Amino acid sequence: MIDRRELLIGAAALAACAAQRRAPRPPLRAWPPFASTIAIDGAAALDLLMSDVDDKTAAEIAKTSLEVAHACGLTAVVMTVAPTGRFWLDDAALERCKASIATIKTKIAAYPGDLMLIQTAADLAAAHQSHRLGVIFTFQGTEPLGEDTDRIAMFREMGIRVIQLTHNRHNLVGDGATEAGNAGLSNYGREVVEKLNAARIVVDLAHGSQRTIKEGIAASRRPVLISHTGCRALSDLPRNTGDAELRALADKGGVAGMIFWPYLRKDTQPMAADLIAHLEHAIDVAGEDHVGIGSDTSVVPVERTPAYEKENRELVAELVAQGIFEHGRPADLYMFLPDLNAANRYEMLATLLAARGHSDARIAKILGGNFARVLRETWG
Repeated sequence: MIDRRELLIGAAALAACAAQRRAPRPPLRAWPPFASTIAIDGAAALDLLMSDVDDKTAAEIAKTSLEVAHACGLTAVVMTVAPTGRFWLDDAALERCKASIATIKTKIAAYPGDLMLIQTAADLAAAHQSHRLGVIFTFQGTEPLGEDTDRIAMFREMGIRVIQLTHNRHNLVGDGATEAGNAGLSNYGREVVEKLNAARIVVDLAHGSQRTIKEGIAASRRPVLISHTGCRALSDLPRNTGDAELRALADKGGVAGMIFWPYLRKDTQPMAADLIAHLEHAIDVAGEDHVGIGSDTSVVPVERTPAYEKENRELVAELVAQGIFEHGRPADLYMFLPDLNAANRYEMLATLLAARGHSDARIAKILGGNFARVLRETWG
């Protein structure tokens, strides 16, 4: 399905799928409203759906993944269903993308009591009521479109409900976050935004350059997402979002999801306190109706085995080589927050926010209410 290099380039937790995982027992509820909260991770993965391994390992991954799907308490995850970070402009790549989507759909259908494909606002409500983990399909980059915006309707028919315009690099739509030129949307990019709006597919500006984010917000007639990012005012890195863009996003009714990656700080390993600092800054700048969670991790917590530690160091070295992380960062950086490395991390976060005086209503918005609003408004 997805090769190792694409995992390194693309989504957060997928490089850890080869490591052994374990699901801790679901804890007692520490934040009482959590059970009734629609909680959405705007950028996450479930190992069961993304792995391509032998039967024995697959069975182990499935067992753990399904345990965590229930223990995490999430209503839905927005999950990448095709490789990212490459230029896909040929027929073979298109067929590969279709095959990836079909395989993941088949896996979801194999566990109807545990998982559910989300394509409508009603589906989101049904997943919440039935205590199943909903899966919302996204692309991290418009490469699967090639030069043909008519593919937007085709991908919508296949279940895609969110499309991120760029990954880290430049593509036909515009510049990604790691491009030094900081160009904005191309004319083709504006056409893509227009057609995504018409197709009622949510526009996601995560991984965009500063200008791509700014111009994407302005071009869209509907609320947009920056599904997984941080605040540039706290950590001045290209993958983070500036205050001006956060304000513009809020003015358009959109939501920025705060990431769990080492973009939260420029020196050492970020922890839950750093995530909370970014959440609180985003609330101060954009307002509580426009902030969410986009962890860019696997929902399954990581067991830090020797195999995992080796894999993680290789990932960090690769990301430094690509210029995504600066030279001099610790070799053992984790792409997750160690003190939230548990199946119930979302409720743990809610408990920490409550302890800092945030209201239950605000916490519910951050955990998923704000994302749910944008999805409903766009999907209709």
